[in-house]
Amino acid sequence: MTVDFGALFLADTHPLEIVVRGTVVYIVLFLLLRLALKRQSGAVGMTDLLVVILIADAAQNAMAGEYRRITDGILLVATILGWAYAIDWLGYHVPAVERIVHPAPLPLVVDGRLLRRNMQTELITYRELMSQLRAQGVDDVSRVHRAYLEGNGELTVIRAGEETGSGRRRRRALT
Repeated sequence: MTVDFGALFLADTHPLEIVVRGTVVYIVLFLLLRLALKRQSGAVGMTDLLVVILIADAAQNAMAGEYRRITDGILLVATILGWAYAIDWLGYHVPAVERIVHPAPLPLVVDGRLLRRNMQTELITYRELMSQLRAQGVDDVSRVHRAYLEGNGELTVIRAGEETGSGRRRRRALT
């Protein structure tokens, strides 16, 4: 069996088609994952890993068609990495894109009170919230000044009585 090295590097598919396929699938998957899986993105569990593998497998044919050449694969990977960089760059420079790429924190607890509407919006149950609070050393919601679901899916907790940077600045400004 011989290897045809010349054929390995000749493109099977037109390069523009590969770029368009990669672009469309990347943007659609990015938007679907950003809108549907915000709270799950902070931690990767077994089911999350399975979803990523299945999405990758399902999207592979949509992105690449039936390519068999190294050049096609390299171009597709470069397109995906290029879009990842471009979206991060746009998120840094364009406020409208930044709100999609890095959504604002969503308050879940304010002064010991659960914000049930926000919890319902993100499909977070009381048990899930309490599990996250316990993981951060808080066993009672009344001991929470603020708890936010961050744009990356992580929960940030400010305990009652803790000083925040903005609180210190306000006190200095008043004195």
